[in-house]
Amino acid sequence: MPIEAEVIRPDLLAGKTLDQVRQLTVYYGNRARPLGECFEFSGDGTDGKLILEGDWAGIKRIGEGMKSGHIVVNGPVGMHLGAEMRGGSIEVNGDAGDWVGAEMRGGLIRVRGDVGHLVGGSYRGSRSGMKGGTILVTGNAGNEVGCGMRRGLIAVGESVGDFAGFNLIAGTIVVAGAFGVRCGAGMRRGSIIAVGTPAQYPALLASFRYDCVYRPQFLAIYLKQLLSWGFPLDPAAIGGKFRRFSGDLVALGQGEVLMWEPMTGSE
Repeated sequence: MPIEAEVIRPDLLAGKTLDQVRQLTVYYGNRARPLGECFEFSGDGTDGKLILEGDWAGIKRIGEGMKSGHIVVNGPVGMHLGAEMRGGSIEVNGDAGDWVGAEMRGGLIRVRGDVGHLVGGSYRGSRSGMKGGTILVTGNAGNEVGCGMRRGLIAVGESVGDFAGFNLIAGTIVVAGAFGVRCGAGMRRGSIIAVGTPAQYPALLASFRYDCVYRPQFLAIYLKQLLSWGFPLDPAAIGGKFRRFSGDLVALGQGEVLMWEPMTGSE
């Protein structure tokens, strides 16, 4: 039975005693339970840091709405990690479920593993998804990465599923591996950047138009910052040439898909 534990966030626990923390409410299935019946606690919250040990794959909404502090999860973690967060940072040494950073507005989420669907995406019926902040994924990501994204940066070190950047409003998505189908469908503005090998690049919809090959100067800043964070990226992409496609022309059509062209031995 999953547990919904949005109270597990450092800015809410700061200043509380362990007894007060244990009395906070979580939902085990559809029943309210005291936090202390589900988890063991030690230490205090004065340093603004939470360290979660063990298998948290069935625990949802950790760090939801957090404004400050730091969370470290040593193990897998469940859905809605850092959803709607506004500040602080979350670090996961394992895999994470769906909706990582959904509709987040600020802060940093780093997952050293794979994640599920709708990273940084919008909830069904919402007008927009992620509005700020950074999400770094070392492994693979599922479908609809950055769905409805308005601002911010999402970087995925390996492959992404179908509909990456679906209905993208603005913001930047960087992928160092393979793409699924229908990349950028419905995107209005923003950038989707492929920095893997040409064999991994997306087969774009017919509603995208080829523009040119050029060296985007803004991109060197992004890629240098990703390397400084330890993101798995070929340094040769910095300052390299990229093929630019604009679209989706069935929407506003001011978005772009950039595909790095690695230099050959003859160049």
